Order: sequence, then structure tokens, then C-alpha cells
Amino acid sequence: MSFEKLQIIEPIIKALKNEGYTHPTPIQEQSIPLILQRKDILGCARTGTGKTAAFAIPIIQILHQEKHLLKKQHSINALVLTPTRELAIQVRNSFETYGKFAGLRLLTVFGGVSQQMQVNELRKGVDILVATPGRLLDLMQQQLVHLSDIRLLVLDEADRMLDMGFVRDVRKIIAQVPARRQTLFFSATMAPEIGKLAASLLKDPVKVEITPVSSAAPAIHQSLFYVEKKNKLPLLMHLLNSRKIQSALVFTRTKHGADKVAKALNRSGVRSEAIHGNKSQTGRQRALQQFTSGQIKVLVATDIAARGIDIEALSHVFNFDLPNVAETYVHRIGRTGRAGASGIAFSFCDPEEKSYLKDIEKLITNSIPVMNDHPYPVDTSVNADQVGARATEVTGHTRPRRIVHAERKNYNRSGR
Repeated sequence: MSFEKLQIIEPIIKALKNEGYTHPTPIQEQSIPLILQRKDILGCARTGTGKTAAFAIPIIQILHQEKHLLKKQHSINALVLTPTRELAIQVRNSFETYGKFAGLRLLTVFGGVSQQMQVNELRKGVDILVATPGRLLDLMQQQLVHLSDIRLLVLDEADRMLDMGFVRDVRKIIAQVPARRQTLFFSATMAPEIGKLAASLLKDPVKVEITPVSSAAPAIHQSLFYVEKKNKLPLLMHLLNSRKIQSALVFTRTKHGADKVAKALNRSGVRSEAIHGNKSQTGRQRALQQFTSGQIKVLVATDIAARGIDIEALSHVFNFDLPNVAETYVHRIGRTGRAGASGIAFSFCDPEEKSYLKDIEKLITNSIPVMNDHPYPVDTSVNADQVGARATEVTGHTRPRRIVHAERKNYNRSGR
């Protein structure tokens, strides 16, 4: 099916053709007609399926076609809430791309930078506002943003919004949005808590679910390396140097871990940058730009900071630390193998992480192929309980098997 068959208007078709887009992805094909029919949507799709375009394209069309119905020119008629700065910027870029010939004004507001430039743009008038909850709520409390004209509301990456502790802010914001509105709710996962939030916001929604979170793109080749924690860095360097790796996104569990890995790689001659919540907005954007342009080979990231990173040509993803939430594994490796391209995902597992591995393989209903041919093999018969017992003998303290995600809810209200 072509975009023309979805009854997309000519200005948007022209913009899509300029970008080389001819056929919609499954979530776009299903969501766009429903949104144009002014239905509330409950969308569930894993990373890389094209869900941003699934809501951006019809929103642009609705606002373009109904300009004569708007109360005043360039009032905020569409609001998109996202959990992170990077994702907000990515979403705004998508709106700019698809709405290039539609004549709509766009603005992104997020924390971590001075608000003055954002306020100046607000005063000029905005049709579509993309925002992180913290900064938007700050601007609302200062009476600098008014949401009384909102006709379309989007919650993007709702699961991450919940995980980052933004639900209270989101509810405060939505309380200021007119009850008569169209609401589009998108999430990569649909846990019970997400379902409850959606039920409180949507009216008779149509559910659109594409590729459940338990599945990874078939074009992604997955491999598992059992390795002691102390040998993860040497193994990473070995793989980066011994294989033809064009670009690699390396996931760590903590901010400190991301910094440590990036510094070690740079010392070994592999140009790298870390990206996480403690980095300034300028630093994060510079690192991302250097990575996408090929100036650096490796970007080391935490899970939350990686939301919003959209790199089509990414060849490799490394799980330097296995995630302690199984669904996160699917989202991580989904950063590669996009748009029909192949990708490679390498995962390191030390003895303490075997319980995480078990959860991951249960979710994806498959065993990840084990690679034994590397310089730092480990005895896989040693389990996490034995490691914990050894740690107790040495230190007198029991080391917990489950490691609490060090980034979770460790964010201020600026959306960082």
C-alpha cells in the first residue's frame, strides 16, 4: 500500500517523497486512517516500527485541513508529551520533515537549557508543541503556556514516562487540557499500570498493536558471551578491534558505568562518547551528532538516555550490562536492524546476571546463541548464588542478586 491510498494530502505526500518514503509501515497503515477519523488510539509497538510518523502525519493533516476551524492562528492545538529531551527533539524533527509544506509552526520545550528562547518562540505562536513534562509544567505554572485550545494530545513512550516517575506531572498537565479532545497513546509495552493510565485518558479507543514486545526483528543476529565482570572491557575492546564494526551503541546499567566504558575505549584508541542523564543538553546533542556523522565510532548510553536515539545505519548493539527488565533487552537490540537492514546484537553475561538472562530468554521464547570462541571465556556452571557466597566469605556482606536500575526515577522535573 502507498501513502496516497491512505488519503494523505498533497503537501505531506510531497514531503514524504522528498525523503524517499513511499510505503507506510504496518503501524502507520493501521493508525493513520483511524486518527484521520478522529478516533482515540491505544498503540503498542516496539522501537523502530515507525510510530512517530503514525501520529505525526495525521496530526499535520488534521491541523492543515481544519485551519478555518481554529479559534485563533498559531494557538497550541496539538501537544505531544515525551519522557526525554532526545525523544522530544526527534519527534519535533519528524514533524518538521513531514510538515515541511504544511505551513504549521512547531516548538520543542524541555529542561536542561535556559527557558528564555523557548518562551520567545511561544510568544510568536505555535501550532504543535512537543514537550517533556517537567519543563512544560514549569512554564504552565508561570502562566507562559496555556492549553485551553488543545484538540490533539499525544503521549509518546508512555511506559518510559511511567518508569521515570512523570505520571503525576502528566496528570497535572492533562487536567488543563480540554475534555473534548482526541488522545493518542503510544507505548512500547503494555503492562497493567500502562493499561490503567490509558483507560483514564482515552475514550472508546481503538487498539493498534504491531509486533509484540517479546519479539525482536528477524534481521538482528543475536549472540551471547559469558564473561567475568572484570573482563567485559577487554572483551568489548577485542570485539571492536577484531571485527568490521562501523558503529556501535553500547548499553550500560548506570551513568558511572557509561563514563567508565567511554573513557577506557578512548584510552585504547577507539573514539567514544557517553550519553546519560548527568550530561548537559549541549553535550548530549554534540555526542549524538558526532556519532551519527561518523566522527566517533562508539556511543555508550544508559537506557533512558537512549530513548530518542534513531540511527538508521547502526550496525551493532552491545549489552555491556544485561538489563534487569527483560523487555528492555528487546528495545535495546531494536536500535539496529531497522528498515529491513540487518543488525548484530552482542550481549555480555557475567555469573551475577544469569537470572536476568533467564528472564530475557523466557520473554523472547528462545535461547540466545552462545559464542565460546573469545579470549575471556568463563565457567558457566558457576551460578549467581555461588558468586554471592564467595563475596560473603571475602567481605562479610551479601551481594544482592538483583541490581536496582541506578537511573530509575533519578530525574528532576526538567525531563532529563
